[in-house]
Amino acid sequence: MRGGGHYPRRMTEPRPKLAHHHTPGRGPTVVFLCGYASDMNGTKALALEQWAQRSGQAFLRFDYAGCGESEGRFEDQTLVDWRDDALRIIDDVIDGPVVLVGSSMGGWIMLLVARARPAQVKGLVGIAAAPDFTDWGYSAEDKRHLAEHGRLEQPSDYSDQPTLTTRALWESGQANLMMTGPIAFDGPVRLLQGQRDAEVPWERAPALAQLFRSDAVQTWLVKDGDHRLSREADIALILRAVEDVLTLCSSRC
Repeated sequence: MRGGGHYPRRMTEPRPKLAHHHTPGRGPTVVFLCGYASDMNGTKALALEQWAQRSGQAFLRFDYAGCGESEGRFEDQTLVDWRDDALRIIDDVIDGPVVLVGSSMGGWIMLLVARARPAQVKGLVGIAAAPDFTDWGYSAEDKRHLAEHGRLEQPSDYSDQPTLTTRALWESGQANLMMTGPIAFDGPVRLLQGQRDAEVPWERAPALAQLFRSDAVQTWLVKDGDHRLSREADIALILRAVEDVLTLCSSRC
């Protein structure tokens, strides 16, 4: 497998085909990891792609199974499935080092991929990163409902359709918590977090920063920033963070 590392392969039926857009260019390849129930056509992913095309940087965006243009049913997927989708698309499309940009749940996937590919993942950028949200993002009543009914539907601020959580996804999350101890990553990390984020408490960003073994970690707080962080000024900050990590990678990775 490219880049070293390993992850368990389950002997099951083939995974759904994944839609993706790859921009060739100089490495490391910047890989965008979407949030929960999101897709690769969001504002941040497209802005990063346009920046990559202007600057000649290799870039990859894709949809997890059951999301956007990829095959599969959303409710059949788990956190581990989406982690494996990210690993699979990196293995299939990219030959060389990567810098991961994880938005919301993508920040959790980012940490899991970095753990599985320690030799290949050179830098991380988290945008309102939400690792371990199954642990802190649901009330006791929500968890009881999931245990009893196997699924939970909640109103969404981003869609007319409710946000679905399945018991399988929640259990997959609980089995793959990342903020329970030190995170063995030595590359540069930038964590961007809005302090008016109604979904991810802003205090989680500095708490996550403390867990990285690397000293090249910075937390950038946006006092008036919400969960999306997709305003023009937010996008400029994200691009600056990615450029920051790439510059550090070129000098130390």
